[in-house]
Amino acid sequence: MPEVFLSRQPVLNRQGKIIANRFRLNFPDPQGDMSAAAAALTALAEVWPQGEKSVFISAGAPLGPDLLLWAPPENTVLEIPPYALGNGDGALRAELQAHPCALSLDFGEDGADNLASGLPFRFIGFDVDSYSPAQISGLVAKTKAFGIPLAFNTDTPQEFQAAMDSGVSAASGWFFKRLTVPAGKSLNPSHAHIIRVLNLVRNNEDVAKIETALKQDVALSYKLLRYINSVGFGLSCEIQSFKHAVTILGYDKLNKWLSLLLVTASKDPMAPAMMHTALTRGRLMETLGHGLVDRAEYDNLFIAGAFSLLDHMLGVPMDQVLEAMHLPETITDLLLGRGGIYQPFYDLALATEALDGEGLAASAAMLGLKADDVNRAHLEALSFADKME
Repeated sequence: MPEVFLSRQPVLNRQGKIIANRFRLNFPDPQGDMSAAAAALTALAEVWPQGEKSVFISAGAPLGPDLLLWAPPENTVLEIPPYALGNGDGALRAELQAHPCALSLDFGEDGADNLASGLPFRFIGFDVDSYSPAQISGLVAKTKAFGIPLAFNTDTPQEFQAAMDSGVSAASGWFFKRLTVPAGKSLNPSHAHIIRVLNLVRNNEDVAKIETALKQDVALSYKLLRYINSVGFGLSCEIQSFKHAVTILGYDKLNKWLSLLLVTASKDPMAPAMMHTALTRGRLMETLGHGLVDRAEYDNLFIAGAFSLLDHMLGVPMDQVLEAMHLPETITDLLLGRGGIYQPFYDLALATEALDGEGLAASAAMLGLKADDVNRAHLEALSFADKME
């Protein structure tokens, strides 16, 4: 059976909050295999994202009724391509009417006919690569009675803003990764202070000295304990203080939790989306490393992925951020584009964010990983990031 890889786009509302995730099914054959897709999705039931965020599934190939051999979880939204209902075959329509899964119509030339198909669409999606902002605005006005309007594939901040101005409720895409980092800007005092605390821990300084530094910003201690005690890290006891954390976890493990303080420090409007993406990358790289690198490298893989958007989140060039930090060379090499042993894991994490199925499969093959390995790690990482919000 052919391997089916999942790639992802976040769906953001006009406030820049990730409210859903859009997964594309990637097949080795452009014609796809809906039976293989159903089997791949069924195998992910135990790691399927929970919570309020919808999970959109875009077939990435001609959609057929065999996909519905899979029983979609309650939070699933199945995308219906514009051509899927106009081929004269009523089998797909009958299957869709028989399933309780929420539906989203990918609007196209047959849009009016599809809306008259009798299927209960919850969303209507408009691809910004196919329609201008003015066209989307007109279509939103004509179709809003049939479903909530969305825009897909917004790749730049300008495209996202134009989509919002066109009247859609939310848009998918990685536009926030395209934000420019201004040159010559320095770290603000609060970010610099977090880096000082990180350096103290990495240098194994005395606990009392680190506690004194933490007390200079009461919110830091609170956030640190909240992250350590979150369900995402699954500790068996509640950590009461930094000293208690050192006793239970040790300095090396604390580096991982302290890295979250820096990842979540930005006040930029797009910071929550970037934080979620960075944490997903970090957890994904860490999980993919299991069995492939020494256990001592797991936390560094997490930190490397979690720090991969620091320049965007802090508004400071990456080399300037790293100059102030005492990080292992393996992490700095990756973040400065010099490659190294973490590069294949980073490449695979980035491939899950792209619409390049061949590239995703090739990146997985470099690490000897199967589609199910990557898909499971991907969904688990996404759930981890959700819990950290």
